[in-house]
Amino acid sequence: MTDTTAPDTIVLVHGLWMTPRSWEGWVDYYGAKGFTVVTPGYPGFDIEVEALRENPEIIANLTVPETVDHLASVIEALDAPPIIMGHSFGGTLTQLLLARGLGAAAVAIDSAPTEGVHVNPLSQVKSLFPALKNPANRHKAVGFTADEFHYAFTNTLTKEESDKVWERYQIPAPGNWVWEYGLFANFKPGHQDTWVDYGFDDRAPLLFIGGSEDHIMPPSVNKSNAKHYKKSASLTEYYEFEGRDHWTCAAPGWEAVADYALEWALKHAGAPSASPATEG
Repeated sequence: MTDTTAPDTIVLVHGLWMTPRSWEGWVDYYGAKGFTVVTPGYPGFDIEVEALRENPEIIANLTVPETVDHLASVIEALDAPPIIMGHSFGGTLTQLLLARGLGAAAVAIDSAPTEGVHVNPLSQVKSLFPALKNPANRHKAVGFTADEFHYAFTNTLTKEESDKVWERYQIPAPGNWVWEYGLFANFKPGHQDTWVDYGFDDRAPLLFIGGSEDHIMPPSVNKSNAKHYKKSASLTEYYEFEGRDHWTCAAPGWEAVADYALEWALKHAGAPSASPATEG
């Protein structure tokens, strides 16, 4: 990266079972700090949560390449490379965007893995089971029940608190994404849609943030993903927050996550190639 000007725009990429609404706290928080905040939805996700629940088939057949192309077009239309932050599968998409040479710095929070990460803890299997239990789900949009959501996303909250989160934010997600890029992606021949060149040197610095209590994308998944970049000369780091679950971007104390992500990104944005992957 050659542009050392501090970015003034942040692009926030949501994950599966969510829409851009999940970033509403961060939009206000970063906006108050003077940043322009962009929250692009996936294609078809540009309607409200309630509408997607009523008509989930409109997103059932969405593909990852279509989504990356859409997000890339949003970023490429900006005046300067932004900071890109993605949560959950948004972390995967963030990595794919960096692999295209986009962004000034990036943060993948509780990221779903890119191809080649073979760590699949039992809590992750249990969290994804609602989508994986029936092969027919790969052709549908599949949601979580309130109880399933509490285990997978909000396990540090009370059930009452979790139910409120589920009611406001949760939507069905394309089941094929879980089947194609979840637990079985590494058993298929050839490169999949979530493959990246881990040795690519000329990309923006990348921070992985994990949460010690995350069930669906535990720290071991994020640590393994970060270590895959060890051959790249571009900076890759990992940092873990104790006591935080997958809902870390909105659970109480989320401001500490937002601050750490922003401070790291601003510190390293536009930095030249640095050390291989390290843990913070």
